[in-house]
Amino acid sequence: MDRVALRGLRARGHHGVFPKEREEGQTFIVDVVLGLDTRPAAAEDDLEKTVHYGIVAEEVVGVVRGEPVDLIETLAERIARQCLAHEGVQEVEVCVHKPDAPITVPFDDVTITITRSRV
Repeated sequence: MDRVALRGLRARGHHGVFPKEREEGQTFIVDVVLGLDTRPAAAEDDLEKTVHYGIVAEEVVGVVRGEPVDLIETLAERIARQCLAHEGVQEVEVCVHKPDAPITVPFDDVTITITRSRV
């Protein structure tokens, strides 16, 4: 299986369990790795035979900006479902970063990484 990766997609969302997170929002960063067979697209040099990563990027950002959820696990699941809606995508790995999570000790990042497939 071939991989198309989008790294560092940024969007402001209002996800979290605390009222301040819901009211003020924060930046979320998303990485997605799409698993698909790119051979048909490469053989014919045809965008229609692969996934349009520009559209996927816009959709991922739309999910982050969309309906708030409590957990980044739920957000990752929604992003995975959106990616798998593309016909050629057989598998997706989603990593959601929450670098401004409300943690009381110094930290660099909080992430959740999930892998989902059609099977």
